[in-house]
Amino acid sequence: MTRTRRGYIARRRRRKARSFISRFRGGLLKTQQDIRALASSHRDRNGQKRNFRRLWITRINSEIRDGWVYYNYSKFIHDLYKRQLLLNRKILAQIAIANKNCLYLISNEIIKKVNWKESAGVI
Repeated sequence: MTRTRRGYIARRRRRKARSFISRFRGGLLKTQQDIRALASSHRDRNGQKRNFRRLWITRINSEIRDGWVYYNYSKFIHDLYKRQLLLNRKILAQIAIANKNCLYLISNEIIKKVNWKESAGVI
């Protein structure tokens, strides 16, 4: 049987393995450590998304509960969607940190409109 030359596929695999070598202490090729590093990086990227969303929710909730207007986070988000004000949590958290008055204006307008509709009987 003739010898099969792997060509660019094997080169790609080896180049990828060599790129991992420089990141670990000792500089030896440790495939198990490479596989673990790839799995951890993938897992932690998804975890980072969850952590940021949790941080934004915490910031919004703390600013809404504290201050001039006592309003619940879940009701606030529900009323935002009911009023079709599609502001995502990242933007709302930035507003809460940078300009608290703007967040209070948004929440007050939502409360007024929702209470007016409920008192008129139109839900």
